[in-house]
Amino acid sequence: MALTLYNTLGRALQPFEPLKPGKIGFYGCGPTVYNYAHIGNLRAYVTHDVLARTLRRLGNEVTHVMNITDVGHLSGDNDQGDDKMVRSAEERGKSVLEIADFYTQAFFKDTERLNIVRPTVVCKATDHVQDMISLIKKIEASGFTYSSGGNLYFDISKFPAYGELALLRLDELKAGARTGLDENKRNAGDFVLWFTKSKFENQALVWDSPWGRGYPGWHIECSAMSIKYLGEQFDIHAGGIDHIPIHHTNEIAQSEAATGKHPWVKYWVHNEFLVLDKGKMSKSSGGFLTLQSLIDEGFAPLDYRYFLLGGHYRSQLQFSWSALEGAKNARKALGDRIKALAVQGCAELQGKIDTTAENNANSIKNTKAGEYLAAFDRALEDDLSTPRALAELWGLLKDAEARPADVLLAAFDMDRVLGLDLAKTAQEAAETAAKPQTGEDLALANEVETLIAERLAAKQAKDFVKADGIRAKLKDRGILLEDSPAGTTWRRR
Repeated sequence: MALTLYNTLGRALQPFEPLKPGKIGFYGCGPTVYNYAHIGNLRAYVTHDVLARTLRRLGNEVTHVMNITDVGHLSGDNDQGDDKMVRSAEERGKSVLEIADFYTQAFFKDTERLNIVRPTVVCKATDHVQDMISLIKKIEASGFTYSSGGNLYFDISKFPAYGELALLRLDELKAGARTGLDENKRNAGDFVLWFTKSKFENQALVWDSPWGRGYPGWHIECSAMSIKYLGEQFDIHAGGIDHIPIHHTNEIAQSEAATGKHPWVKYWVHNEFLVLDKGKMSKSSGGFLTLQSLIDEGFAPLDYRYFLLGGHYRSQLQFSWSALEGAKNARKALGDRIKALAVQGCAELQGKIDTTAENNANSIKNTKAGEYLAAFDRALEDDLSTPRALAELWGLLKDAEARPADVLLAAFDMDRVLGLDLAKTAQEAAETAAKPQTGEDLALANEVETLIAERLAAKQAKDFVKADGIRAKLKDRGILLEDSPAGTTWRRR
C-alpha cells in the first residue's frame, strides 16, 4: 500500500505521487506571533509534524518550510480590521519587533515541549519583503492587479480558477460588488498585495516599493517564501481549515498568476478545529487555553500530544479536561508497559536500544512484532490515521507471543512518527534495572512479581476475595499496585 492523502483540492483521497520521487517540498502555514499559541493552534503543528515524520519514515527527503508572520496580518483575513502585530504592541507597550521576538520564542518553546521536529526552513516575513515585492511585480506584469486608493489589489475577475480550492463561485464574488468596508475594491473578493500609508498612516513597519512606501498584505508572504525555498511548484501545502476560503485561495491565485504554473501546489492538507463546549477556540474571543495552561493543571505536554494523536486530523476534536485526563492515564500506562518490557529484555538489549530506530524494521521484519509494525505503516499510509496507528502500538505491547526485545524495537520505530519519547522511557528503565541491586531488593522484587501473578490467576478464576487480599497485603507493606490495559505494575509508597 502506498501513501494516500485527502487533497482539499478535489475533495478526495488521492495516491501521493511527489513531483520528484524521494524528494518532497512541504510548506506549512506558521504562526502570527502577536500572542501565545493556543492549544487549537498547536493541533495544526502536531499534524504537520506527523505528516513530515511519516514522509521521512517512508524513505523520503523532506524540505519542510514554515513562515513566521510578523507583519501584514490584519484581524480579518479579508484585509479588514487592525494589524494584529501593531495592536498587540500597543496593548503591551512594546515595539512590534519586540513582540514578534518574544512570541516567536514562546511558540518554539511550546513546539519543543510537544516533540515537534523543527522545520527545515523557518522564515520570517520581515526578512523576505524584497522577495514579496519581486513576486508582486510579476503578478502586476501579468495583468492581474489594479491600484485604488493608494493600495495595490489583486483582481480576481482576471483569474478564472479563483475559488477552486474552496468551491467558491467566481460570478458570485465579482460583478462590481463592494464589501461595504473597503470601497477601493472592484470586487468583494479582491485582496491587497501592497498597502500604503492610505490604509494605516502610522504603520510601525514600512518599506519602499514601486507602489509607494508601505507594507505587504498577509497572503503574499506565504507565496513568496514558499516559492523562494521550494520552487514554483511543490508537493504539499498544509494549514487549518479556516485558511481554505480566503488565505489559501488567495495564495493559489497570486502564485499561479505570477508563475503561470498550474497547479502551484499538488496536494492541500487541512486539519480540522479543536473545539470546546462553546465552539471553536480563538484568541479574539479571549480566555483561550495555552500549553502552559495544561501544564499548570498537572498535565505533561506529551499528554496533550497523545490526546491529539487519538483523533484523526480531519475530524473535529472535542477538548475537555476529562478527555485530557484519559489521555494522561493512557500515556502513563503506555510508559509503564514500555518500562516493564525494557526490564524484561534488559540483558538482551544492553547496548542495542536504538533511539533512532532507523534500522529496526529490517531486524524484526519476519517476527510477530514486525506484523504490527507493517499494520502501523498501513494506518499511516491511509491518510495519516493516527488513531489506528496507536491501536497497533497497543496491540503490539499486549501481545504475549512477541519477544520483549522485538516489541521494543517495533515500538521505537513507531515512535519515529508518534513522538512520545518511548525509547527514552525504555532506556531509563533499562539503565535502572542494570544497576547492581542488593539481595534484599531482588528478593522483594521476586516476591512482589510472584504475588502479582497469583493475584492475576485469582482474578481469572473469579476469586476476587483472594485477589483483593493480595492487594491489601502489599499495601500494608507500603507497596501499591497499579492496573492498566497493559498489565499490573508496582511501586513503593
